[in-house]
Amino acid sequence: MKLFSSLMEKQTLLPIIQADTVEQGLETAKAMSAAGIGLVEVVLRTEASIDIIKVLKKELPNLKVGAGTIVNEEIYNQAIAAGSDFIITPTASAKLFEILDQSPVPVLPGVSDPASILLAVEFGYKELKLFPASLSGGAPFIKAMGSVFSELSFCPTGGVDSTNKYEYLNLNNVFAVGGTWVAKKEWVESKDWAKISAACLAANQ
Repeated sequence: MKLFSSLMEKQTLLPIIQADTVEQGLETAKAMSAAGIGLVEVVLRTEASIDIIKVLKKELPNLKVGAGTIVNEEIYNQAIAAGSDFIITPTASAKLFEILDQSPVPVLPGVSDPASILLAVEFGYKELKLFPASLSGGAPFIKAMGSVFSELSFCPTGGVDSTNKYEYLNLNNVFAVGGTWVAKKEWVESKDWAKISAACLAANQ
């Protein structure tokens, strides 16, 4: 099983793209790429999401593009068919893990408590997304889990931003943090791409 972190190289930010149109998604990705970002997650929360992945793979071939919010086989199949470089889930279940076992690309499953962490471990995962991080115990929870699951590493998302990212990144069992704070909805809607580039540059340092 290839580790998700192997795709990130030295990038410690998992920037999330949530856009209503293909144009918004493409311009957001361009702004992120201009700031040195080499990997982005497109969350499948809008009707345009799958098409955004397809366009990013075509227009920005050097950018690694993955699909988030994978919760069932239908959405998983759409994401893989669109050319996703990786798969991210918001939560975990045995049924979902059985589907993901066939994935040709790295998977980062979402967990929120010790039970879901153990389930992921039983299916062979060593890297997990804590979501929603701020509501699931935050940095103290991840630190505590390190004493129980010493082989695991986390990427917290949900409630992570520029004010608290180092609470997570300073932990030995955190390899990255993710969030939408680098591409705020109002910036996307107002086409303020320079703010997105600046936020990504600052967040990935």
